[in-house]
Amino acid sequence: MTFEDLGPAISLVAASLLGLLVGSFLNVVILRLPPRLMHGWRSEAREVLGIAESTTVEPVPPGLVRRRSHCPACGHELAWWENIPLLSYAMLRGRCRACGSRISAQYPAVEALTGLLSALVVARFGVSVEAGFALVFTWMLIAASGIDLRTTLLPDQLTLPLLWIGLLGAATLAPFVGPVDAILGAAVGYLSLWTVYWGFKLLTGKEGMGYGDFKLLAALGAFCGWQGLLPIVLFSALIGAVVGSLWLALKGRDHATPIPFGPYLAGAGWVQLMYGEAIVGAYLRLAGLAD
Repeated sequence: MTFEDLGPAISLVAASLLGLLVGSFLNVVILRLPPRLMHGWRSEAREVLGIAESTTVEPVPPGLVRRRSHCPACGHELAWWENIPLLSYAMLRGRCRACGSRISAQYPAVEALTGLLSALVVARFGVSVEAGFALVFTWMLIAASGIDLRTTLLPDQLTLPLLWIGLLGAATLAPFVGPVDAILGAAVGYLSLWTVYWGFKLLTGKEGMGYGDFKLLAALGAFCGWQGLLPIVLFSALIGAVVGSLWLALKGRDHATPIPFGPYLAGAGWVQLMYGEAIVGAYLRLAGLAD
């Protein structure tokens, strides 16, 4: 076996390891970005409304990179060996070394998911420009989905940069679709959910989804083109209906309970970018519409 034969395997291992490291950082983004945004919004609201600052100064939440990783229960700052993706969680048996508090399973789950999806991206596109764009796409979708699951928010700080990366990529290197398809995908993606939102609100007086969903679908359209929007919407709606209904039943909640839609959009968009052409082609062959 030659080095050339080992090349694909080495690329997959490298992508997995990179994904594990990025997944560790994505956990920081998921946990720290929403409090930072909330703090900023409250500060801006006081300025706009002319409300004087309270005597008790609200502490600024830690930034994404300035403070070292620490236990949320006791504040214990983690040593380097306590911050190794997956391994540290296993070595510590899911508990803080200092206070014994249970460590959220979110940490290894996000790390493992990011490592796995990163390897799948490289397996699909190889070491290429397409893989670079797809990796950024994947990582930002994981962060956005994690925040939406925890807070029902899809921050502009993630959806808008993802939209612009897709549009600029299509306009320069066109890794997946050309600029016209990307622009149409972004516009139609945003306007389609915007139309559904306002139609539902006019009919029921309620808000069926948030503006972040519009922006996320616009970003997915910029990467996948307008042709990928219908499969994304249909697949995300189907999975969202099934999983959401099961979740409500298990939790004993009624159907008025808000369910974040962003993770379903993100998952459907990722599948469309990676395997959309193959899935559509297989469907057409099964339906007898293609050879």
